[in-house]
Amino acid sequence: MAAPRRGVRPGKATRAKAPVAKGAPNLAPVDGSSAGELTQTVGQNLRRLRVRSGHSLERLAKISGVSRSMLGQIELGQSAPTINVVWKIASALKVPFSALLANRERGGTRILKAQETKKLTSADGSFTSRALFPFDLPRRVEFYELRLAAHSAESADPHAPGTFENLVVNQGTLEMKIGEKRHLLSPGDSIVFEADVAHVYRNPGDDETVMHLVMTYADEVSG
Repeated sequence: MAAPRRGVRPGKATRAKAPVAKGAPNLAPVDGSSAGELTQTVGQNLRRLRVRSGHSLERLAKISGVSRSMLGQIELGQSAPTINVVWKIASALKVPFSALLANRERGGTRILKAQETKKLTSADGSFTSRALFPFDLPRRVEFYELRLAAHSAESADPHAPGTFENLVVNQGTLEMKIGEKRHLLSPGDSIVFEADVAHVYRNPGDDETVMHLVMTYADEVSG
């Protein structure tokens, strides 16, 4: 998924959105909590995971491509990162995207009401990713609903080796660029690919594209 890393790389023939600037704040939750609460959760997880990995802010900035000042603001809960920035940080820390969004609560059987799921939106609002799973349980698989506005695109940096994406188009049209190859998908079509290369989701049509994405990791992850 667009790393989750995900700035926009439009095709020449579309009216695709302009690239998202690094560090542009736009973390938008739709999970029953406020934007401030989600921003605080991301900040706390970032600090915990950074310290656990032994990285200083300077070191993490160098390997992630996210400025030290932006990382510091995120850790303090003073800035909400874009989806693209979260993916860059997660990739640098070698953790799944969801690890930065997870709360630390545990539970048994879980029902995730629509209004309680976590939803992230790109800076220009053209791309949304809604998590359909609890973040706080050990897992190798994650499940997302993705929505991409007409004539827009969203790009993802390479994920960790061994990561696979299995995506099905429910509505609209999707052009997937994986490395240098392009694949056009219609409603009902699905695609499975190794996600350790740069990839771009592009909607060439006039209607919103709705997809469901299953991400599979080589190693079990948690929180």
